[in-house]
Amino acid sequence: MIEQTEAKDEKQLETVLVADVESNIDFGDKDEALRLVGLEKTASFTEDDYTKVRRKLDFVIPPLCAAVYCTQYLDKTALSYASIMGFPVTGQGYNLVALSFYIGFLIWVFPSMYIAQRLKLAKYLGVNIIAWGVVMMLHAVPRTFGPFFALRLLLGMLESCVAPTLILIISMFYKKNEQGSRMAWFYMMNGVAGIFGGFLAYGISFVSNRGFAPFKIIYIMLGAMAVAVGVAVLLWMPDSPANAHFLSKEERVSAIERIRDGQCGTENKRLKKDQVIEALLDVRTWLIVLATLLTNIPNGGLANFTNIIVKGFGYTTKQTLILSTPGGALGVISAVVCGWYSDRTGERMLPIVWGLIPTLVGAGMLVGLHGPGQKGALLFATWIVGFYGSSLAIIYAYNASNTSGHTKKVTVNALTLAAFCVANIVGTETFLPKDAPGYLPGKISILVLLSAQLILCFIIRWVNLRMNRKKKRLLVELQRRNGWSEERVRRERERAAFSDMTDKQNPFFVYTA
Repeated sequence: MIEQTEAKDEKQLETVLVADVESNIDFGDKDEALRLVGLEKTASFTEDDYTKVRRKLDFVIPPLCAAVYCTQYLDKTALSYASIMGFPVTGQGYNLVALSFYIGFLIWVFPSMYIAQRLKLAKYLGVNIIAWGVVMMLHAVPRTFGPFFALRLLLGMLESCVAPTLILIISMFYKKNEQGSRMAWFYMMNGVAGIFGGFLAYGISFVSNRGFAPFKIIYIMLGAMAVAVGVAVLLWMPDSPANAHFLSKEERVSAIERIRDGQCGTENKRLKKDQVIEALLDVRTWLIVLATLLTNIPNGGLANFTNIIVKGFGYTTKQTLILSTPGGALGVISAVVCGWYSDRTGERMLPIVWGLIPTLVGAGMLVGLHGPGQKGALLFATWIVGFYGSSLAIIYAYNASNTSGHTKKVTVNALTLAAFCVANIVGTETFLPKDAPGYLPGKISILVLLSAQLILCFIIRWVNLRMNRKKKRLLVELQRRNGWSEERVRRERERAAFSDMTDKQNPFFVYTA
C-alpha cells in the first residue's frame, strides 16, 4: 500500500512539473509566494543578504508571537489564580468552568483555521485577540456558574486560532533549522507568564475585598493587556513574506528564496479536499495526535490545579502565589534549551525525551512522597514537573518542518490542537474534588502517560527516518527514469518548492526526525 501511494505521488509530481513548463501558472492552485518569485530562482542572494533579512524578521515576528502566547497563557490560566482569590464557583462547578474553555476550543478550532486560510492570517489573529480581551474583562461581572461557563466557552473558541496560526507564521518565514528555536522563543512565554502571573496575583492578593473581589482585578487587567496585544498584532504582524510591510520588495523576495530549499512553502488560499484526505490518512498525523494527547492530559490538570495542590502542602494563599514562580522560570529554561538543541541537531523527538526525564522524576516524587515533613521536596517536584511543557513547543516545530501543502498543514495543526483540547478536557477530570488534597490519581496519571510518551517519541523518530530512506530511493529512481542530470534535479527541486504539493507528493521533501 505504501509503495502504491508513493508511486501515485511520484506520477502526480511528473504531471505537475510538465504542466508548469507548457502552460501558465495557476496561482490559485500554487503557493502564494509564486506571485512574487518564479518557479525557479531568478534572483541571486548571498548568505549576508539572508542573514540581514532574518534579523529583520527576528526583530518583529518572534516578539509579537511571544506577546500573543504570553497573553493567551495568562488568560487561560487566570482561573487558577482566581480559584484561591475569591472565585465564587467551587467544587465540581469549578471543574466544569475549567473544562468549558477546552470545549469551546474543540468546537471552533477546525472552522477557525479554515476561515483563517481564506483570510489575511495576522489580521484574523489580531481581531480574535481583541475579542477575547473583552471576554476576559467580562469575567468580572457574573457571580454564578452559568455565565462563567459561557464566558470560558467563548474564550476557548476565540483562543483556538492562536497556536495553529503562530505555527503557520513561523513556518512561512523561517528555515527548518530555525523553527524549533523560534517556536521555543514564544512557547517559553508560558514560563514567563507563570512568573508574571504569580507576582501579579500575589500583589493583588493584598488588595482588601470591599465588594470587589481580587480575582476580578486580575481578569480586568489581563483582558486590557490582551486588547493591547491584539492591536499590536493588527498593526505590525505580517500576513506572509510576500506582504511583510517592514521589508523592501527585494527583501521580500529574499525572505521567500531563503526558505525555498525547505520545500514547505508559504500559503495557499484554496481549501484542497485531497490534502485534507491525505492528512487524515497519514499515519504520522495520528502519531503526533497521540503524542499531543499523552503530553497534554497532565497539562489539563496541572494548569488549573497546581496552585491548589501547592496550597494543600500547607502553604498560605500568599505563599502559594509567590512559590509558583520558580516553576515558570524552569519552564523558560526548558523551552529555550530544547528548542536550541532541536535546531542545532536537526532532531525533534530527542529533545522531547530529554525534557520528559526531569518531569518523570518530579511526578515520581509527587506520587511517592507524603506528609507535612516533605512539603519542601513536594514543592520542588511541582517545579520540575513543568519541564515536560517544552514538548508541546517541539511538537509545534515538528508539524512546521514535517508537513507540506498548505491545506494539509492547516488540517494537521488543527488536529494537533484538537487533541490538545481533548487532552486538557480529560486532564481536568483526573484531579477530582473527592481526591483532594493529595490528588493521588491525577499524579499517577502524569507518571503513566508521560512514560508512554517517552516510548512513542522513539517510534515517531523511526517512522520519519524510514520515510526519508524511501524518499531517497524514489528520487534516485525518478532521476534514472527521466535521465536527469544533477543540474536538472536542482531545477526540479526549486520548482517543486512552491507548487503547494504535500510532503508525500514532493519527492524532494525531507522529514525532520
